Amino acid sequence: MARVAVDVVIKTEILDPQGKAILAALARTGHPGVSSVRQGKHFDLEVDDTVTDEDLEQIAGTLLANPVIETWTVTRVQA
Repeated sequence: MARVAVDVVIKTEILDPQGKAILAALARTGHPGVSSVRQGKHFDLEVDDTVTDEDLEQIAGTLLANPVIETWTVTRVQA
């Protein structure tokens, strides 16, 4: 079994109201040095050896992310 991490974030050209709200809250709570926040999603998958990198990209791009407004990264964490 291998552990795979998939991180999904909204594309930079798409408005991120949650990220803006977090940024404003950081400034209000004494963290003014943060200049940008993009919110996202994180998925941990446990996969067997039959799951290829191409399979993982397809899973991420069709089930975990909306490719129109989101980008993703797939990382094999451990073999």
